[in-house]
Amino acid sequence: MPFIVVALVAVLTADVLLLTQPDAAMTPVDDVVRVTPRQTPLAQKRPAQQQPAVTTQPVAPLSKLHKPNLFVLTNRPFTNEMLQKVARLSGVRALELADAASVTLDGKRVQTLAVNPSTFRSYTPKVTASSDALWQNVAAGDVAVSFVLGNDGGLSLHSRVSAGSAGQLRIGAYATTGFGAVDAVVSKDVGRSLGLPRDNALIVSAPKANSDTLSRKIKKALGKGTQVAMVNPVLPQPQQKVTQRNWPAGSFMTGEQLTVALKAAVSKLGRPYVWGAEGPETFDCSGLVQWAYGQAGVRMPRVTHQQWVTGPQVPYSQAHPGDLLFWRNDPTNPDYISHVAIYWGDGKMLHAPRTGDVVKIVPVSTRNLAGVVRVSPIAAAKVR
Repeated sequence: MPFIVVALVAVLTADVLLLTQPDAAMTPVDDVVRVTPRQTPLAQKRPAQQQPAVTTQPVAPLSKLHKPNLFVLTNRPFTNEMLQKVARLSGVRALELADAASVTLDGKRVQTLAVNPSTFRSYTPKVTASSDALWQNVAAGDVAVSFVLGNDGGLSLHSRVSAGSAGQLRIGAYATTGFGAVDAVVSKDVGRSLGLPRDNALIVSAPKANSDTLSRKIKKALGKGTQVAMVNPVLPQPQQKVTQRNWPAGSFMTGEQLTVALKAAVSKLGRPYVWGAEGPETFDCSGLVQWAYGQAGVRMPRVTHQQWVTGPQVPYSQAHPGDLLFWRNDPTNPDYISHVAIYWGDGKMLHAPRTGDVVKIVPVSTRNLAGVVRVSPIAAAKVR
């Protein structure tokens, strides 16, 4: 699934660059938040016989959490001067550097970050950040993949997968980063073996700054070729809290559009689930939604957490056919939207479940149900 002021999937497939030395990071000046490290059951320490032959640097303990708000990519290497331009902008509290690109894992194109485990961990959700075993495994050469890629995409924990020029990589953990489109994290050394461009991505923590305003300032400061994706955006309250009755007439899909979208979706019953697939013969959950609604002329964003904000939420008791159902199933990031289905009516839903399964209509499961969204084509077209 993709980040977002240009659809994140599209953003990360392009080459992108960093802000200072590859392993450097700027830290904020606010009070330190201490978090006691704890091991997630999704990442166990490597058994002694599986320890790498080379000695890896120990990963620093977690001492502070920073909520990421923006993800910046540029088409040229960041310089120290560029980094300082961002650091001086009002509201910026912390910056973290990473290398970003799309790589092939197990035959799948996966948006990947190469990071410094000691510093990057502070920008991930608490459960992920707190796992010393997870980050030590990444430092030792493993790849940590998102719960969605691992569970739905069929990448078994602790298995080895092909990784192009890097040979095979061990799946060291299921670890959602909190960056919607990023589904794999490796160390900087592994990133170099995968051919990731250096110094091409910047994570910005600015918890008290309007993310939309700050995004525009960053693009102006860094110039042409800069792309900014919102992660955990900070926006004015009217943009964050809106109910259906606040929406003007014509905001929602017409009956004809809903009929077309539902007919398109049901025509794909029995097609296999393939992680990252967008149709027309194979799909993942959000790829099916994007394709079906596209047949009705509705421009839907690509991934679940983007589709979550394509209209107002309505109670499940008031769900209509064509509304979207969302779940939070990811134990590594309980707040993350990890699955989407199309409400079919009469307590049924149509969805693409996971690897090894097919597009089907089944009874709605309310376990971990995050909510129901009524799609607005106007809102959907603005989501990036």
